[in-house]
This record gives sequence, structure tokens and C-alpha cells, in this order.
Amino acid sequence: MPHAIRTGAAALEGSKALVLERVDASGGRVKIRGEVWSARAYDETQVLEPGAWVEVMKIEGATALVYE
Repeated sequence: MPHAIRTGAAALEGSKALVLERVDASGGRVKIRGEVWSARAYDETQVLEPGAWVEVMKIEGATALVYE
């Protein structure tokens, strides 16, 4: 039996993303695989500045939860 293949938003988990607009617990914007996504910091105490590379920990609806 083959391993499960992740598709859709689930396939983005674990991807690298570029912070476009400051990301914190309230929100922000990142670019994932060429697409711009709304984002929030996975760790609510983090503030991620534009230009930083982060990892997509989870997708909740149309928002990526990211972590540096």
C-alpha cells in the first residue's frame, strides 16, 4: 500500500515561506510557493519581520501558521 499523498493546503505544511508583511499573533502576509497567503505566528510571542524565511507549521482555513 503506498504512503498517503498530501494534497491541497495540507501539502504546504512543512514548506518554507518568505515573510512579505510583518507576521505576529494578529496576522501578516507570507509567500508560499509563489502564492501570497495570510499568516499568523504559530508561537504567539514571535514577531517575524519582512524578508525572514519561516516554516509553515499548519494551515487553518486560508491562514498559514508559521514559525521561524
